[in-house]
Amino acid sequence: MGREEQDIFCRKKNGLLKRMAQYAETDIIVAFSGGVDSSLLLKLACEAAGTTGKKVYGITVQTRMHPVREMEEARKIAEETGALHMAIFIDELKEAGITENPIDRCYRCKKYLFRKIKERAAQMGIPVILEGTNEDDLHVYRPGIKALKELRIASPLAETHMTKAEVRQMAAEYGLSVAAKPAAPCLATRFPYGTSLTYEKIQQAEKGEIYLKSLGLGNVRLRVHETVARIEADEGDFSKIMAQKDQIAAFLKEVGYTYIALDLEGFRSGSMDIDMTHENMVSCTQTIDKLL
Repeated sequence: MGREEQDIFCRKKNGLLKRMAQYAETDIIVAFSGGVDSSLLLKLACEAAGTTGKKVYGITVQTRMHPVREMEEARKIAEETGALHMAIFIDELKEAGITENPIDRCYRCKKYLFRKIKERAAQMGIPVILEGTNEDDLHVYRPGIKALKELRIASPLAETHMTKAEVRQMAAEYGLSVAAKPAAPCLATRFPYGTSLTYEKIQQAEKGEIYLKSLGLGNVRLRVHETVARIEADEGDFSKIMAQKDQIAAFLKEVGYTYIALDLEGFRSGSMDIDMTHENMVSCTQTIDKLL
């Protein structure tokens, strides 16, 4: 990092710390997934609250749409930061209206999840809810951000223009074990929009992805196109995959897929959004507006 970049990072960091000190004038709830963004927020909230004497709660929403191991990891990280950890159990596939994996799925999910968190916050008498959207998230297709704004959920990282790389750098400076942790988005992102989702399909994709990760792969996603399992992985791991292709194919066929493919473009976050045209996005926004 050059001198100018370091100066910019320091200004953002100081701005974020100042903002967290302001939020810590009262008890705080952090919507806590266990990922690097929310983990950094939780750590900063605890440090700021250490000065004001307020309490910090990390609330994790446990669903069947996220990898099972994420809840246990969240508990460990919450303990690492010093926050009080709580869990809310929901069934958003049925209750958030996303069984057909609509293009506004992220909006519907976020609206539903954060309404549940707000209900818990109201019961606890806590006015401040923070979440981990960062600057990079504002420049890609993230319809869920609209739900956060509607519900007045604060996003300190985005407010201070912290990018994902800067979040990771700051998390490393604070010694957080998740500083380099890969993102673990909702398992619905493994399916094309318009796919009828069931927990059986979701669990199949999760089982296959867990197996792939057990082989020592870095970033990896198992994208599902009906009977086709498309593996996205870092290009540096292609040779590792090909060396074990027979075992991988046998396992994924046992899981329930007929055809097994390696995506030659490699891993890329949000690859299911590549066919989202401007017209699709406008249509999505109009659909969201009708739901308000």
